[in-house]
Amino acid sequence: MNFSLKNKFELCYGLIFLILHSEFLWNIIVKLISIYTSSFKGLSKESWMLALVMLINRSGSMVLPFLGVYMTSQLGFDIKSSGVVLSFFGVGSVLGSWLGGQITDKIGEYRVQSLSLLLSVPLFCMIPFFKTEVGLAGIILAQSTISEAFRPANSVAITKYARPENITRAFSLNRMAVNLGFSIGPALGGILSGISYEFLFFSNALGALLAGLMYIWFFSKRNKLAAGKKKKFTGKIVEKENSPYKDGKFILYCIFCMLFSVCFFQLLNTLTIFYKDTAKLSQESIGFILGYSGFLIVLLEMGFVQIAEKYFSLALTLLLGTFICGFAYGMLAFDHSMITLIISMTLLCIGEIWVLPFMSTITALRSGNNNKGAYMGLNGIAFSISFIITPYLGTLIAENYGFSKLWIGTGVACTLIAIAFYFIIPWLLAEKKSDKKSL
Repeated sequence: MNFSLKNKFELCYGLIFLILHSEFLWNIIVKLISIYTSSFKGLSKESWMLALVMLINRSGSMVLPFLGVYMTSQLGFDIKSSGVVLSFFGVGSVLGSWLGGQITDKIGEYRVQSLSLLLSVPLFCMIPFFKTEVGLAGIILAQSTISEAFRPANSVAITKYARPENITRAFSLNRMAVNLGFSIGPALGGILSGISYEFLFFSNALGALLAGLMYIWFFSKRNKLAAGKKKKFTGKIVEKENSPYKDGKFILYCIFCMLFSVCFFQLLNTLTIFYKDTAKLSQESIGFILGYSGFLIVLLEMGFVQIAEKYFSLALTLLLGTFICGFAYGMLAFDHSMITLIISMTLLCIGEIWVLPFMSTITALRSGNNNKGAYMGLNGIAFSISFIITPYLGTLIAENYGFSKLWIGTGVACTLIAIAFYFIIPWLLAEKKSDKKSL
Protein backbone atom coordinates (compact mmCIF):
# COMPACT_ATOMS: atom_id res chain seq x y z
CA MET A 1 0.00 0.00 0.00
CA ASN A 2 1.34 3.44 -0.96
CA PHE A 3 0.95 6.33 1.45
CA SER A 4 0.76 9.92 0.31
CA LEU A 5 2.73 12.62 2.10
CA LYS A 6 -0.49 13.76 3.78
CA ASN A 7 -1.17 10.22 5.05
CA LYS A 8 2.34 10.00 6.51
CA PHE A 9 1.96 13.30 8.36
CA GLU A 10 -1.40 12.16 9.71
CA LEU A 11 0.11 8.85 10.86
CA CYS A 12 3.01 10.59 12.64
CA TYR A 13 0.64 13.09 14.26
CA GLY A 14 -1.58 10.24 15.46
CA LEU A 15 1.37 8.38 17.02
CA ILE A 16 2.56 11.54 18.80
CA PHE A 17 -0.99 12.26 20.02
CA LEU A 18 -1.30 8.67 21.30
CA ILE A 19 1.99 8.87 23.21
CA LEU A 20 1.23 12.24 24.79
CA HIS A 21 -2.26 11.18 25.88
CA SER A 22 -1.33 7.71 27.10
CA GLU A 23 -0.48 7.86 30.79
CA PHE A 24 1.29 4.50 30.66
CA LEU A 25 3.54 5.45 27.75
CA TRP A 26 4.17 8.89 29.20
CA ASN A 27 5.23 7.40 32.55
CA ILE A 28 7.66 5.10 30.74
CA ILE A 29 9.20 8.05 28.87
CA VAL A 30 9.54 10.08 32.07
CA LYS A 31 11.11 7.10 33.85
CA LEU A 32 13.63 6.59 31.04
CA ILE A 33 14.57 10.28 31.06
CA SER A 34 15.00 10.13 34.84
CA ILE A 35 17.28 7.08 34.59
CA TYR A 36 19.33 8.74 31.85
CA THR A 37 19.84 12.04 33.68
CA SER A 38 20.59 10.39 37.04
CA SER A 39 23.33 8.30 35.41
CA PHE A 40 25.46 11.43 35.03
CA LYS A 41 25.26 12.53 38.68
CA GLY A 42 28.26 12.27 41.01
CA LEU A 43 30.98 12.31 38.34
CA SER A 44 33.98 14.56 39.05
CA LYS A 45 35.11 17.57 37.00
CA GLU A 46 38.25 15.65 36.07
CA SER A 47 36.16 12.76 34.72
CA TRP A 48 34.23 15.22 32.55
CA MET A 49 37.43 16.85 31.29
CA LEU A 50 39.01 13.48 30.46
CA ALA A 51 35.87 12.76 28.44
CA LEU A 52 36.07 16.14 26.69
CA VAL A 53 39.71 15.57 25.74
CA MET A 54 38.76 12.17 24.39
CA LEU A 55 35.87 13.71 22.43
CA ILE A 56 38.17 16.23 20.73
CA ASN A 57 40.75 13.53 19.97
CA ARG A 58 38.26 11.02 18.58
CA SER A 59 36.32 13.58 16.55
CA GLY A 60 39.34 13.55 14.27
CA SER A 61 39.56 9.75 14.29
CA MET A 62 38.50 8.82 10.82
CA VAL A 63 41.59 7.00 9.57
CA LEU A 64 41.24 3.43 10.85
CA PRO A 65 37.69 2.63 9.63
CA PHE A 66 38.61 3.82 6.12
CA LEU A 67 42.19 2.56 6.02
CA GLY A 68 41.18 -0.77 4.48
CA VAL A 69 39.05 0.97 1.84
CA TYR A 70 41.88 3.48 1.23
CA MET A 71 44.38 0.71 0.53
CA THR A 72 42.10 -1.31 -1.76
CA SER A 73 40.56 1.54 -3.74
CA GLN A 74 43.25 4.25 -3.68
CA LEU A 75 46.54 2.35 -3.50
CA GLY A 76 45.39 -0.77 -5.36
CA PHE A 77 46.23 -3.31 -2.63
CA ASP A 78 44.35 -6.61 -2.66
CA ILE A 79 42.24 -7.58 0.36
CA LYS A 80 44.89 -9.92 1.78
CA SER A 81 47.65 -7.29 1.56
CA SER A 82 45.37 -4.73 3.20
CA GLY A 83 44.79 -7.16 6.06
CA VAL A 84 48.54 -7.61 6.54
CA VAL A 85 49.11 -3.83 6.74
CA LEU A 86 46.19 -3.40 9.13
CA SER A 87 47.72 -6.08 11.33
CA PHE A 88 50.71 -3.80 11.89
CA PHE A 89 48.34 -1.41 13.62
CA GLY A 90 47.71 -4.27 16.03
CA VAL A 91 51.44 -4.92 16.51
CA GLY A 92 51.90 -1.24 17.38
CA SER A 93 48.92 -1.42 19.72
CA VAL A 94 50.51 -4.30 21.62
CA LEU A 95 53.81 -2.46 21.93
CA GLY A 96 52.05 0.77 22.89
CA SER A 97 49.84 -0.89 25.51
CA TRP A 98 52.80 -2.64 27.10
CA LEU A 99 55.00 0.47 26.98
CA GLY A 100 52.21 2.75 28.22
CA GLY A 101 51.38 0.43 31.11
CA GLN A 102 55.00 0.09 32.23
CA ILE A 103 55.97 3.77 32.12
CA THR A 104 52.65 4.99 33.58
CA ASP A 105 53.46 3.35 36.92
CA LYS A 106 56.93 5.00 36.78
CA ILE A 107 56.44 8.54 35.42
CA GLY A 108 52.70 9.00 35.89
CA GLU A 109 49.65 9.04 33.62
CA TYR A 110 49.91 12.81 32.99
CA ARG A 111 53.24 12.68 31.15
CA VAL A 112 52.33 9.55 29.19
CA GLN A 113 49.06 11.01 27.90
CA SER A 114 50.62 14.38 27.05
CA LEU A 115 53.51 12.85 25.12
CA SER A 116 51.29 10.34 23.33
CA LEU A 117 48.88 12.99 22.04
CA LEU A 118 51.54 15.47 20.93
CA LEU A 119 53.85 12.92 19.28
CA SER A 120 50.91 11.47 17.33
CA VAL A 121 50.49 14.74 15.41
CA PRO A 122 53.54 14.51 13.07
CA LEU A 123 53.07 10.77 12.60
CA PHE A 124 49.48 11.20 11.32
CA CYS A 125 50.72 13.87 8.89
CA MET A 126 53.38 11.50 7.50
CA ILE A 127 51.00 8.64 6.58
CA PRO A 128 49.97 9.96 3.10
CA PHE A 129 53.62 10.00 1.97
CA PHE A 130 53.95 6.21 2.22
CA LYS A 131 52.45 4.38 -0.75
CA THR A 132 54.01 0.89 -0.60
CA GLU A 133 52.94 -2.00 1.61
CA VAL A 134 56.23 -1.99 3.55
CA GLY A 135 56.31 1.79 3.98
CA LEU A 136 52.68 2.05 5.03
CA ALA A 137 53.05 -0.87 7.45
CA GLY A 138 56.07 0.84 9.03
CA ILE A 139 54.41 4.23 9.60
CA ILE A 140 51.22 2.58 10.88
CA LEU A 141 53.35 0.56 13.31
CA ALA A 142 55.06 3.71 14.64
CA GLN A 143 51.85 5.73 14.84
CA SER A 144 49.84 3.05 16.63
CA THR A 145 52.66 2.41 19.14
CA ILE A 146 52.67 6.07 20.18
CA SER A 147 48.89 6.49 20.07
CA GLU A 148 48.07 3.31 21.99
CA ALA A 149 50.46 4.14 24.82
CA PHE A 150 47.74 6.66 25.70
CA ARG A 151 45.16 4.02 26.62
CA PRO A 152 46.53 2.44 29.84
CA ALA A 153 47.52 5.90 31.11
CA ASN A 154 44.04 7.22 30.35
CA SER A 155 42.45 4.26 32.17
CA VAL A 156 44.61 4.92 35.23
CA ALA A 157 43.58 8.59 35.15
CA ILE A 158 39.90 7.58 35.07
CA THR A 159 40.30 5.40 38.19
CA LYS A 160 42.40 8.12 39.85
CA TYR A 161 39.80 10.87 39.52
CA ALA A 162 36.62 8.80 39.97
CA ARG A 163 35.03 7.71 43.24
CA PRO A 164 35.12 3.92 43.72
CA GLU A 165 31.36 3.58 43.31
CA ASN A 166 31.47 5.58 40.06
CA ILE A 167 34.33 3.81 38.26
CA THR A 168 32.17 2.00 35.69
CA ARG A 169 30.17 5.14 34.95
CA ALA A 170 33.41 7.14 34.62
CA PHE A 171 34.67 4.59 32.08
CA SER A 172 31.29 4.77 30.34
CA LEU A 173 31.41 8.57 30.20
CA ASN A 174 34.83 8.31 28.59
CA ARG A 175 33.59 5.73 26.11
CA MET A 176 30.56 7.89 25.40
CA ALA A 177 32.93 10.67 24.40
CA VAL A 178 34.85 8.21 22.22
CA ASN A 179 31.68 7.18 20.46
CA LEU A 180 30.36 10.71 20.09
CA GLY A 181 33.67 11.57 18.42
CA PHE A 182 33.43 8.35 16.44
CA SER A 183 29.97 9.34 15.22
CA ILE A 184 31.32 12.68 14.02
CA GLY A 185 34.61 11.39 12.59
CA PRO A 186 33.49 8.61 10.22
CA ALA A 187 30.47 10.58 8.99
CA LEU A 188 32.79 13.45 8.11
CA GLY A 189 35.43 10.99 6.94
CA GLY A 190 33.04 9.43 4.45
CA ILE A 191 32.47 12.85 2.90
CA LEU A 192 36.12 13.95 2.96
CA SER A 193 37.42 10.65 1.57
CA GLY A 194 35.25 11.24 -1.49
CA ILE A 195 37.31 14.39 -2.07
CA SER A 196 40.75 13.33 -0.87
CA TYR A 197 41.99 10.70 1.56
CA GLU A 198 44.72 13.09 2.72
CA PHE A 199 42.04 15.06 4.58
CA LEU A 200 41.52 12.05 6.83
CA PHE A 201 45.11 11.93 8.03
CA PHE A 202 45.47 15.67 8.58
CA SER A 203 42.14 15.80 10.44
CA ASN A 204 43.39 13.08 12.79
CA ALA A 205 46.55 15.11 13.40
CA LEU A 206 44.52 18.23 14.19
CA GLY A 207 42.29 16.29 16.60
CA ALA A 208 45.32 14.89 18.46
CA LEU A 209 46.90 18.35 18.71
CA LEU A 210 43.79 20.02 20.10
CA ALA A 211 43.23 17.17 22.56
CA GLY A 212 46.84 17.38 23.76
CA LEU A 213 46.73 21.12 24.33
CA MET A 214 43.39 20.87 26.16
CA TYR A 215 44.67 18.06 28.39
CA ILE A 216 47.88 19.89 29.34
CA TRP A 217 45.99 23.13 30.06
CA PHE A 218 43.54 21.49 32.47
CA PHE A 219 45.60 18.79 34.17
CA SER A 220 49.08 20.36 34.53
CA LYS A 221 48.19 22.13 37.80
CA ARG A 222 46.20 19.15 39.14
CA ASN A 223 49.11 16.83 38.39
CA LYS A 224 51.50 19.06 40.39
CA LEU A 225 49.09 19.12 43.35
CA ALA A 226 48.72 15.33 43.24
CA ALA A 227 52.52 14.92 43.07
CA GLY A 228 52.90 17.22 46.11
CA LYS A 229 50.44 15.18 48.13
CA LYS A 230 52.22 11.97 47.20
CA LYS A 231 55.56 13.31 48.47
CA LYS A 232 54.08 13.83 51.94
CA PHE A 233 53.61 10.08 52.27
CA THR A 234 57.04 8.95 51.07
CA GLY A 235 57.84 7.74 54.57
CA LYS A 236 54.95 5.31 54.52
CA ILE A 237 55.77 1.67 53.77
CA VAL A 238 54.37 0.74 50.38
CA GLU A 239 53.39 -2.87 50.02
CA LYS A 240 54.91 -4.49 46.96
CA GLU A 241 52.22 -5.80 44.66
CA ASN A 242 52.43 -8.67 42.21
CA SER A 243 52.88 -8.19 38.51
CA PRO A 244 49.78 -8.90 36.37
CA TYR A 245 52.05 -11.06 34.19
CA LYS A 246 52.26 -13.50 37.13
CA ASP A 247 48.50 -13.41 37.84
CA GLY A 248 47.24 -16.59 36.20
CA LYS A 249 43.54 -15.87 36.73
CA PHE A 250 43.84 -12.41 35.22
CA ILE A 251 45.85 -13.73 32.25
CA LEU A 252 43.07 -16.24 31.54
CA TYR A 253 40.51 -13.43 31.73
CA CYS A 254 42.61 -11.35 29.30
CA ILE A 255 42.77 -14.25 26.85
CA PHE A 256 38.98 -14.29 26.65
CA CYS A 257 38.93 -10.49 26.37
CA MET A 258 41.27 -10.91 23.40
CA LEU A 259 39.04 -13.56 21.80
CA PHE A 260 36.01 -11.31 22.20
CA SER A 261 37.96 -8.42 20.67
CA VAL A 262 38.93 -10.53 17.66
CA CYS A 263 35.22 -11.01 17.02
CA PHE A 264 34.00 -7.53 17.91
CA PHE A 265 36.62 -5.32 16.25
CA GLN A 266 35.76 -6.54 12.79
CA LEU A 267 33.66 -3.38 13.10
CA LEU A 268 36.80 -1.39 12.29
CA ASN A 269 38.00 -3.19 9.17
CA THR A 270 36.35 -6.38 7.87
CA LEU A 271 32.83 -5.04 8.34
CA THR A 272 33.52 -1.90 6.30
CA ILE A 273 34.89 -4.04 3.45
CA PHE A 274 31.71 -6.18 3.67
CA TYR A 275 29.60 -3.02 3.47
CA LYS A 276 31.42 -1.88 0.33
CA ASP A 277 31.95 -5.14 -1.56
CA THR A 278 28.89 -7.23 -0.59
CA ALA A 279 26.25 -4.75 0.54
CA LYS A 280 27.38 -2.31 -2.21
CA LEU A 281 27.25 0.76 0.03
CA SER A 282 28.92 4.02 -0.91
CA GLN A 283 31.69 5.50 1.26
CA GLU A 284 29.22 8.12 2.48
CA SER A 285 26.72 5.42 3.52
CA ILE A 286 29.43 3.48 5.34
CA GLY A 287 30.41 6.63 7.19
CA PHE A 288 26.85 7.37 8.21
CA ILE A 289 26.22 3.82 9.51
CA LEU A 290 29.37 4.06 11.63
CA GLY A 291 28.27 7.52 12.71
CA TYR A 292 24.87 6.13 13.66
CA SER A 293 26.56 3.56 15.89
CA GLY A 294 28.47 6.27 17.73
CA PHE A 295 25.36 8.41 18.16
CA LEU A 296 23.36 5.43 19.47
CA ILE A 297 25.99 4.60 22.07
CA VAL A 298 26.06 8.23 23.19
CA LEU A 299 22.29 8.09 23.57
CA LEU A 300 22.07 4.74 25.36
CA GLU A 301 25.33 3.94 27.15
CA MET A 302 25.01 5.73 30.50
CA GLY A 303 21.43 4.54 30.98
CA PHE A 304 22.17 0.95 29.97
CA VAL A 305 25.23 0.86 32.21
CA GLN A 306 23.16 2.06 35.15
CA ILE A 307 20.52 -0.61 34.44
CA ALA A 308 23.21 -3.32 34.34
CA GLU A 309 24.80 -2.06 37.58
CA LYS A 310 21.43 -2.07 39.31
CA TYR A 311 19.94 -5.35 38.09
CA PHE A 312 22.77 -7.56 36.76
CA SER A 313 25.94 -9.04 38.16
CA LEU A 314 29.19 -8.37 36.30
CA ALA A 315 29.19 -11.95 35.02
CA LEU A 316 25.62 -11.74 33.70
CA THR A 317 26.30 -8.36 32.09
CA LEU A 318 29.22 -9.72 30.07
CA LEU A 319 27.28 -12.88 29.23
CA LEU A 320 24.41 -10.87 27.73
CA GLY A 321 26.61 -8.29 26.02
CA THR A 322 28.91 -10.83 24.37
CA PHE A 323 26.02 -13.00 23.18
CA ILE A 324 24.20 -9.98 21.67
CA CYS A 325 27.35 -9.00 19.76
CA GLY A 326 27.60 -12.50 18.31
CA PHE A 327 23.94 -12.46 17.29
CA ALA A 328 24.42 -9.06 15.62
CA TYR A 329 27.22 -10.41 13.44
CA GLY A 330 25.55 -13.77 12.80
CA MET A 331 22.43 -12.21 11.29
CA LEU A 332 24.54 -10.62 8.52
CA ALA A 333 25.12 -14.10 7.09
CA PHE A 334 21.49 -14.31 5.99
CA ASP A 335 20.68 -10.84 4.71
CA HIS A 336 22.48 -7.59 3.96
CA SER A 337 19.61 -5.23 3.18
CA MET A 338 19.84 -1.76 4.72
CA ILE A 339 17.25 -2.53 7.44
CA THR A 340 19.23 -5.63 8.47
CA LEU A 341 22.45 -3.64 8.56
CA ILE A 342 20.83 -1.04 10.82
CA ILE A 343 19.31 -3.67 13.17
CA SER A 344 22.64 -5.50 13.33
CA MET A 345 24.52 -2.30 14.15
CA THR A 346 21.92 -1.42 16.81
CA LEU A 347 22.37 -4.79 18.54
CA LEU A 348 26.13 -4.53 18.20
CA CYS A 349 26.01 -1.19 20.04
CA ILE A 350 23.90 -2.61 22.88
CA GLY A 351 26.25 -5.57 23.24
CA GLU A 352 29.27 -3.28 23.24
CA ILE A 353 27.76 -1.15 26.02
CA TRP A 354 27.39 -4.22 28.24
CA VAL A 355 30.92 -5.49 27.59
CA LEU A 356 33.67 -2.92 27.10
CA PRO A 357 33.26 -0.54 30.08
CA PHE A 358 32.69 -3.47 32.45
CA MET A 359 35.87 -5.17 31.23
CA SER A 360 37.79 -2.09 32.39
CA THR A 361 35.97 -2.13 35.74
CA ILE A 362 36.88 -5.79 36.30
CA THR A 363 40.52 -4.96 35.53
CA ALA A 364 40.48 -2.06 38.02
CA LEU A 365 38.91 -4.29 40.70
CA ARG A 366 41.52 -7.00 40.20
CA SER A 367 44.50 -4.61 40.32
CA GLY A 368 46.14 -3.04 43.38
CA ASN A 369 46.85 0.59 44.22
CA ASN A 370 50.39 0.66 42.82
CA ASN A 371 50.13 -1.52 39.73
CA LYS A 372 47.03 -0.24 37.97
CA GLY A 373 49.07 0.91 34.98
CA ALA A 374 50.55 -2.56 34.48
CA TYR A 375 47.13 -4.23 34.82
CA MET A 376 45.51 -1.76 32.43
CA GLY A 377 48.45 -2.24 30.08
CA LEU A 378 48.10 -6.03 30.05
CA ASN A 379 44.36 -5.78 29.44
CA GLY A 380 45.13 -3.27 26.69
CA ILE A 381 47.56 -5.77 25.16
CA ALA A 382 44.72 -8.30 25.02
CA PHE A 383 42.72 -5.86 22.93
CA SER A 384 45.73 -4.88 20.86
CA ILE A 385 46.57 -8.47 19.93
CA SER A 386 43.11 -8.62 18.37
CA PHE A 387 44.11 -5.73 16.09
CA ILE A 388 46.86 -7.99 14.74
CA ILE A 389 44.71 -11.07 14.33
CA THR A 390 41.35 -9.61 13.29
CA PRO A 391 42.23 -7.87 9.98
CA TYR A 392 44.29 -10.78 8.69
CA LEU A 393 42.01 -13.59 9.91
CA GLY A 394 38.80 -11.80 8.94
CA THR A 395 39.95 -10.93 5.43
CA LEU A 396 41.47 -14.40 4.97
CA ILE A 397 38.21 -16.17 5.87
CA ALA A 398 36.14 -13.72 3.81
CA GLU A 399 38.35 -14.17 0.74
CA ASN A 400 38.58 -17.97 0.91
CA TYR A 401 35.17 -18.96 2.33
CA GLY A 402 32.93 -15.91 1.97
CA PHE A 403 31.50 -13.39 4.41
CA SER A 404 28.54 -15.64 5.36
CA LYS A 405 30.80 -18.24 6.97
CA LEU A 406 32.78 -15.47 8.66
CA TRP A 407 29.66 -14.02 10.30
CA ILE A 408 28.29 -17.42 11.37
CA GLY A 409 31.65 -18.36 12.87
CA THR A 410 31.76 -15.04 14.71
CA GLY A 411 28.32 -15.66 16.19
CA VAL A 412 29.25 -19.14 17.42
CA ALA A 413 32.55 -17.92 18.87
CA CYS A 414 30.88 -15.07 20.78
CA THR A 415 28.35 -17.48 22.29
CA LEU A 416 31.13 -19.70 23.65
CA ILE A 417 33.08 -16.69 24.94
CA ALA A 418 29.94 -15.39 26.68
CA ILE A 419 29.56 -18.65 28.58
CA ALA A 420 33.25 -18.58 29.56
CA PHE A 421 32.93 -15.02 30.93
CA TYR A 422 29.98 -16.07 33.06
CA PHE A 423 32.10 -18.60 34.96
CA ILE A 424 35.50 -16.87 34.93
CA ILE A 425 34.48 -13.46 36.33
CA PRO A 426 33.11 -14.65 39.74
CA TRP A 427 36.19 -16.86 40.11
CA LEU A 428 38.46 -13.90 39.26
CA LEU A 429 36.87 -11.45 41.71
CA ALA A 430 36.04 -13.82 44.60
CA GLU A 431 39.53 -13.40 46.08
CA LYS A 432 39.30 -9.60 45.97
CA LYS A 433 35.86 -9.60 47.61
CA SER A 434 37.12 -11.77 50.44
CA ASP A 435 40.11 -9.44 50.89
CA LYS A 436 37.82 -6.44 51.21
CA LYS A 437 35.67 -8.16 53.83
CA SER A 438 38.72 -8.93 55.93
CA LEU A 439 39.87 -5.29 55.99
